[in-house]
Amino acid sequence: MNHEITLEMAIDMTTLYRNNMPADYPICETFDATAIERLLATPGAVSLRIYYGLKEAGTMHAILVAVDSNGNDLLPQQPSSFAQNQQDPVILEDSFRCPPTCPPDSPLNT
Repeated sequence: MNHEITLEMAIDMTTLYRNNMPADYPICETFDATAIERLLATPGAVSLRIYYGLKEAGTMHAILVAVDSNGNDLLPQQPSSFAQNQQDPVILEDSFRCPPTCPPDSPLNT
């Protein structure tokens, strides 16, 4: 599966989402390429998974993890610490959220 859709499908989906999303949900979240590359460089990673979580303030956030060929999340060994080296799995969350940090207008966000 290549996961591709047409621009028309993406426009329809993002428009429907924007027209129906709760007030405190983001329009989009942007992650730096270096962070995504670091996530996918985790030994054994073949894909990434996106979870959705809520912070205590009620704001929704995407949480990205690497996934192995058996579908298992590749997670840090220590639940309360960050990666100690380049081989340790990472979890990504701190994105640039829109709003307030929105990209230039495109067919997917206007």
